[in-house]
Amino acid sequence: MKSIWNGTLGFGLVNIPIKMYSASEDRRIDLDMLDSKDHERIRYQRVNEKSGKEVEWKDIVKGYKMDDKYIILEDEDFEQANAKKSKVVEIEAFVNEVDVADMLFKKPYFLEPQKEGGKAYNLLREALKKTKKLGLATFVMRQKENLCLIGIYKDALVLHVIRFSDEIRSPTDLKISSSKVTKKEMDMAQSLIEQYSEKFDLSKYKDQYNEQLMKVIKAKSKGKKAVVKKFVPENTPSKDLMAQLKASLEKRKKAS
Repeated sequence: MKSIWNGTLGFGLVNIPIKMYSASEDRRIDLDMLDSKDHERIRYQRVNEKSGKEVEWKDIVKGYKMDDKYIILEDEDFEQANAKKSKVVEIEAFVNEVDVADMLFKKPYFLEPQKEGGKAYNLLREALKKTKKLGLATFVMRQKENLCLIGIYKDALVLHVIRFSDEIRSPTDLKISSSKVTKKEMDMAQSLIEQYSEKFDLSKYKDQYNEQLMKVIKAKSKGKKAVVKKFVPENTPSKDLMAQLKASLEKRKKAS
């Protein structure tokens, strides 16, 4: 793994020198965009709108448009916006794990101690374990301020970038039915949930879509055409709800 950010993790007056690594990776199959006429690759270019000429990365700068004029920003301008947060992930509070909504989580990063930071790193990790808390912090990376939670995964400290409240849309505009459910339906649904409940084992779940897509690609490379199985899901009408719940329970009992 290659570190993507070096800095300091701070809580109270304790500072831990750290390196940050991406803790997840994209498993999508790498597909190229092609011209349908001759199957040549489509390439995107950085073109100057006025001259129409391609611009090299080294000649590109960032700017903010203000009153029909661009204010050009240098690297030091971004750091000056908040020099401390560009170097330090400072834990400002500790929160209960159960208080954080799942939809807030965006991306995880592993944290690794540097130099003499090993003992302080272990101290924070063990303290978080015992208290079942998450550290709440902010920091700046790639010219963007991030809100994050510091937690633990397999004895490593993990920084979870989470969304700010203004990044979450309100569900008030959704057309959600006001239909009431009966006690029998609720009891049956709870029973079904109990039947399907198990200890979470991440290793049981694999990305099957990529595997199946590769089979299609290999078949086409040999001149074979993929056979597409049509699938149309059937929605359950309200009047059939109890029947479908009962059938689901019977199916689960037979499988177990």
